Amino acid sequence: MRAARFHADTKTNVVEDVPIPEPGPGEVLVKVAFCGICHSDLSLLDGTFPALLPVVTQGHESSGTIAALGPGVTGWKVGDRVIPSAGRPDMKCRNCRRGDFTNCLNIQLMAFAYDGAWAEYTVAQAGGLTRVPDNVPLEQAALLADAVSTPFGAVVRTGQVVVGESVGVWGVGGIGTHIVQLARLVGAVPIIAFDINPAVRERALELGADYAFDSRDENLREKVAEATDGRMLDVAFDAAGLKVTSEQALSCLDIGGRLVVVGMSGQDVSLGSTASLVLSKKHAVGHLGYQNVDIETLTELVSRGRLDLSRSVSEIIPLEDIAKGIEKLHNHEGNPIRILVQP
Repeated sequence: MRAARFHADTKTNVVEDVPIPEPGPGEVLVKVAFCGICHSDLSLLDGTFPALLPVVTQGHESSGTIAALGPGVTGWKVGDRVIPSAGRPDMKCRNCRRGDFTNCLNIQLMAFAYDGAWAEYTVAQAGGLTRVPDNVPLEQAALLADAVSTPFGAVVRTGQVVVGESVGVWGVGGIGTHIVQLARLVGAVPIIAFDINPAVRERALELGADYAFDSRDENLREKVAEATDGRMLDVAFDAAGLKVTSEQALSCLDIGGRLVVVGMSGQDVSLGSTASLVLSKKHAVGHLGYQNVDIETLTELVSRGRLDLSRSVSEIIPLEDIAKGIEKLHNHEGNPIRILVQP
């Protein structure tokens, strides 16, 4: 089969021929329909994330159909439409030994610790699969493995946004766009999007934001205060993961507000003095990933028309053109929400 392989020694991604993998006990072979290109994939290529393997197949946001069952797999059949989880428990840590696989302390990430889905086939644990309803397009289903489920976890679990809370989102790309949509779905009001690109700000308004501001505006805090009737933000999400965005988001929080950092970079962030942090009672926390049950919830929302992801697929490219997709995402060409690979 053809697969896009990351080579750690040269930090390059090369499409090459590799054997079709065999599913082991408790595993299935998935024929990949679509797989997203994520900023974390770029982070492996540019060295922001350290390589865990000398060579690995990239891609962790996938959907497809079961092509073969490994020994001992029940409840699934060949042809089932599925979303593989983007991670798997190590089965060795103290939580896994207690059977608490969801909270594995050393979660192995697909496309980093083991082969991913920029390929014609990928192997997945049967226990981490989510069934895709027939009325959910597989290209939209692929987004649920990270691009939507990670924002869901950030909004519902880490941010714990409730009805009526004011929310700000810094960076309205692939992750931030879905934070806006999900914050609206849970009843946040108002929702304010922050981005330096006017086209992206306009898109954020179309997808559910109540306001969209240029984060470079010198009067930004005053505009946030006006939009929230003086109460500032209850929850701020930094989907860019930069020093300037995290610190600006923190400054726009109300007393007791929560900063949730979802985007990642190598930049250092300051929380200010300990006195100001204590007196303001603000919380700052990082968010990563989701629980597998979150993907099932999201497929239900999409299937029943509660969550519209029709605009989230910006482009679909062939696997052989993966380099073009990587370049487009790196350069923000066309301001993509998600570019998908079709093997």
